[in-house]
Amino acid sequence: MLGARRFPRAWLCRGAGQGRSRQYRAALCTELKQPLAIAEVNPRPLRPHEVRVDVHFCGVNFADLLVCRGQYQERPQLPFTPGMEFSGIVLETGRDVSTVKEGDQVIGVSGFHAMAEECITPQKTLWKIPESVPLREAAVLPVSYGTAILALEHRACTQPGETVLVTAAAGATGLAVIDVATNVLQAKVIAAAGSEQKCQLAMQRGAQSSVNYSQGSLKEAVRKLVGSSGVDVVIDTVGGDVFLEALRSLAWEGRIVVVGFAGGTIASVPANLLLLKNVSAMGLYWGRYQVENFSIISKILSSALEYCQQGRIQPHVGALFKLEESH
Repeated sequence: MLGARRFPRAWLCRGAGQGRSRQYRAALCTELKQPLAIAEVNPRPLRPHEVRVDVHFCGVNFADLLVCRGQYQERPQLPFTPGMEFSGIVLETGRDVSTVKEGDQVIGVSGFHAMAEECITPQKTLWKIPESVPLREAAVLPVSYGTAILALEHRACTQPGETVLVTAAAGATGLAVIDVATNVLQAKVIAAAGSEQKCQLAMQRGAQSSVNYSQGSLKEAVRKLVGSSGVDVVIDTVGGDVFLEALRSLAWEGRIVVVGFAGGTIASVPANLLLLKNVSAMGLYWGRYQVENFSIISKILSSALEYCQQGRIQPHVGALFKLEESH
């Protein structure tokens, strides 16, 4: 699965002093909708508030694919390095950095420049990793688990015992929603996906039931599972007809959170459906919180690390690739 793929180190770990002066390799998008290029990059000096990190694992998310196609909300200037989340070890700190030091294990969010051997990022976008949390698993926390926790806890205010329907349930965000909803919030999860194989994976990861929406009506399948009362919460990353059927599956005062449009179609919301059951439809653009309310991002990622340290969540890593395989 794209959202769970990580890039392990394909090189020997360098010391901090070496990492500041030597070139490092990075994946570059030099032209939209074309393969990435692996290039040697010259490191630049740190600004006072910045940190240089030796990247061990970088997440590949659906947003990375979209930005390389020119289809994402943010459009970095070419050439750029994809990669929104990473884990690694601090190599060097700017003179005003006080939250981390050389040698610390960290996770971070980087905009789009983490698919490289090194990454520079502001200190506020780094979080220390507890010793009991492996770097590989920690790398998946910022985007997929950050989105899942924001959607379930902050936006939908999911309560124990409620029923959560998640679409694209076998994707990185979908699996994170299942993990958090089931093991942290004690909610019941219906996993909706487009194949039996994906439904099986979602069930293995903790969903109580599943629906293959490629085989028929999502609404009717959900009705068979929960009756006419409907589900309390929907986390939708698909859009289009799947979103509309999920909206119609909501219970009285249910909440649907729009996370993305992986299906390629943005549906219009029939306002009468909101009215008849007093339901709420809301959006979640994870990246915007970095600008508008960074304290929420910080709180959510601290929670994700805590849940992982406590063993309450178990991040799923679908596949591992070397940096040179990223093109």
